[in-house]
Amino acid sequence: LSSLTRRISISVLNNYISEHIMQAVEQIGIPTHFLKRLNDREQLIRKLEIIPVEVVVRNVAAGSICPRLGIEEGSALPNTLVEFCLKDDVLGDPIIAAEHIITFGWASADELDVIYDYTLRINDFLTGLFYGIGVRLIDFKLEFGRFYHDQDAADDPVIMLADEISPDNCRLWDAQTNEKMDKDRFRRDLGGLVEAYQEIAKRLGVSIPDLDQ
Repeated sequence: LSSLTRRISISVLNNYISEHIMQAVEQIGIPTHFLKRLNDREQLIRKLEIIPVEVVVRNVAAGSICPRLGIEEGSALPNTLVEFCLKDDVLGDPIIAAEHIITFGWASADELDVIYDYTLRINDFLTGLFYGIGVRLIDFKLEFGRFYHDQDAADDPVIMLADEISPDNCRLWDAQTNEKMDKDRFRRDLGGLVEAYQEIAKRLGVSIPDLDQ
């Protein structure tokens, strides 16, 4: 595939996969910004005030935590590890503590409690969802935002899941072979990126239109 075709194919795959997962997450009672898919590459979403915190959920050691803490990739973690990063590309998305989030007003203590609860529930659900299709959910990133029912009023906002959930922001390994089926195929120049995303979609039962048309 050419680089243009590859980029377009990935965007379409991510759109359909994220639609499928967001709808599934809604079914377990967690509100999301997703309303509907408009076409192959666009979605209609609710307008949120994004909380500038990325929530990283780790079930198995992989990625940046390995060199940072001297842990071998693939090492099982004794419990689910939740990390917070400040959403700031200029600063390199530094790791922060819950105390930073509250101290600097990025989220209140009550909001952080909701985010943490939603995060663990989403992890439990997605771990089972992917395990059922022969895939290990190694880690993933979530973002949240505030939804105001009346944009002009100071009503209490609802915390909602934002962004996307797709192989672009999840590490997904085949349960039998540990083959990487996510964006690490691009990061590590392993090749087969489109094919890996297509396999995830296929196993999830997500119907994707013919990408060659």
